[in-house]
Order: sequence, then C-alpha cells, then structure tokens
Amino acid sequence: MSRKELKNKPLVEAIFELRWNLKETAPGIKIDPHYKLLIGRLYDKFQEEYKFHEQLLAAAMPDEMAGYMVQHRFRKNKNEWPLIQLGPGIITFNDTEGYVWEDFKNKIIIVLDNLFELYPDAEDNLKVNSLLLRYIDAINFDFEKDDIFKFLKEKMKVNITLYPKLFEDTGIDRISASIDLRFSFPSTKPKGVINLRFARGKKEGTDALIWETMVRSTAGDAPGIKENIVTWLVDSHNLTNDWFFKLIEGELLRRFE
Repeated sequence: MSRKELKNKPLVEAIFELRWNLKETAPGIKIDPHYKLLIGRLYDKFQEEYKFHEQLLAAAMPDEMAGYMVQHRFRKNKNEWPLIQLGPGIITFNDTEGYVWEDFKNKIIIVLDNLFELYPDAEDNLKVNSLLLRYIDAINFDFEKDDIFKFLKEKMKVNITLYPKLFEDTGIDRISASIDLRFSFPSTKPKGVINLRFARGKKEGTDALIWETMVRSTAGDAPGIKENIVTWLVDSHNLTNDWFFKLIEGELLRRFE
C-alpha cells in the first residue's frame, strides 16, 4: 500500500536532502568555492518549471558562516509546492499534501541530474557526505484532555510506560502536557540510521501529535554516484513506507483512507 491511496493522509511534509563536502580555507572555516556559479546555472535551468525564486535572509551571511544553510528557494509560483532549496553544500526537494511517491522520486532524479551536470567538475569536486529522506506526519490531538501514552499504545503500537509511583502523592497529573520522544536504529538497506520521533506540535493552528520517520546516511554510508543515490532513495522510501503503515495499521489507517 502507498500514501497515494490515502484520501486523508496525515502528511505535513516530505523532504529529500543531499549535502556535499565544503572546502576548508582556514582552521574552522569551510566554504563552497563553486556555490555562486552553481546558483546561476541552476537558476537558468529551473526557470522553465520553477520560475519563482526566493532569496532568503541567510543569503546575506558571509560565505564563511553560511555552510549548509539554505539561502535560495525555487517554486513554480509564490507559496506553491513542491520547492527546491539551495545553499552552500546543501540542496533539498520538499513537497506537502500533493505528494505522490512516483512524482516525488522523478522530480528528485531531475534535481540530481541538474546538480551533477551543472556543478563545476562534479566528478572531482562534488563529494556527497550526507543523504536524508524525512516524512513529517500529524494528527490532531488534545494533550490537555487525552492521554498521549494511551493513544500511542492503542493506536500506534508504541508502548511507553512511566513508573506509576512517580505520580503517587506528588500532585502531578498523569496526563502529559507535552511529549518529545526520539528513537534511532541502525539500518542495513539502505546502510545508515532510521529515526522515529513523536512530539507535540501544531497542525493548521490546532494541537497535534507530530511524528517523523527519517532515514539518514552519512560519511561512507552515503553513496556519491547519482545512480546509487537513486537506489538509496528508493530503499529509504520502502523502509519509511513500511514503518508508516505498520504504525497506523488498524483504526488510524481506516481514518486516513
């Protein structure tokens, strides 16, 4: 099953991120010497499909302080998704409610094609050091009224139990006012780490349970060849998709269908 089949999917945002090595020009100072040339080349390339360009405030920062900070966005039109983000050593592709996996994947492949084609002497200079695929989902939840630990156990098969005596004779309410749980596990396909997070947040101004499923590969685990990056992307999607549907199996799945 895929998210495409869900009429009421809880997706807030899907994010693909690629980072590459910066050049150390002095102790503690790293820059991307080809970045400004890359901006111009990608700007020209993206004009047909992503004609709306946003220069962010971070673009005014000195090169020595701007490593891995997003400075530019490219969209089809103002405030529309999907979008491409670019900064020294970093490029991302982001989508929201309109997300469909095949379309998301194909657009990332186009971004990769352009990056590896237009980055100056990419074979020698573009050294990938991190890949990330991240899904942010949300469901409305009243933290003041309902027990989030009970919800996680009954609806998402995640059982977190605090020692009951913590609440005895202390005047502390058992209903948690907030939550921020993080878990990380090594993965083999792709090689890297899968992260799961549950936290209190907002969805369209209303209190919500936010959960994130993220795969990250760094250093030697992150493939540097374009074709292998696409394989990594597919494997990461398969893993996050598997976890997503296992977590919502049952009542939540029926709610999202």
